[in-house]
Amino acid sequence: MKREILLLRHAHAENAKPGGSDAERNLSLRGIAEARAAGHWLHEQAALPARVLCSPAARARQTLEHALGDIDAQIEERIYAATAGDLDALIDEHADAPRLLLVGHNPGFETFVALLATGQSGDFRGMPPGGIAWFEIDGEAEPGAGTLKAFWSP
Repeated sequence: MKREILLLRHAHAENAKPGGSDAERNLSLRGIAEARAAGHWLHEQAALPARVLCSPAARARQTLEHALGDIDAQIEERIYAATAGDLDALIDEHADAPRLLLVGHNPGFETFVALLATGQSGDFRGMPPGGIAWFEIDGEAEPGAGTLKAFWSP
């Protein structure tokens, strides 16, 4: 079954406040603009997801909110510090979604993008803040199984 996977890395965030946690970091003004631009691009491409999984980190949730507004999303704890293997497992758990959007973080996202596209996890070139990688896969999300439809960055 062909399906599409979109990975949206959170946009630029503010530095952590003294005593604050990494998960509590908010988007910067630049990040808000990037997230809105990402949402505009997704709308232009008619690439709105059937299902959304989002990291619980404030900057990821805010990126999603500024990009797609009040969209129904599942907060997925495993995305926060996900490895490429974790992301692969999550995607396969949601194989029934024809177009799945994950909102999260590097280094897991950039490693997974390389693994899905080339089969090699060390081939990554980076996933910029607010960047989107859009893949088509047929079957399981195995190394090298993805066809990159588009890559966008603000």
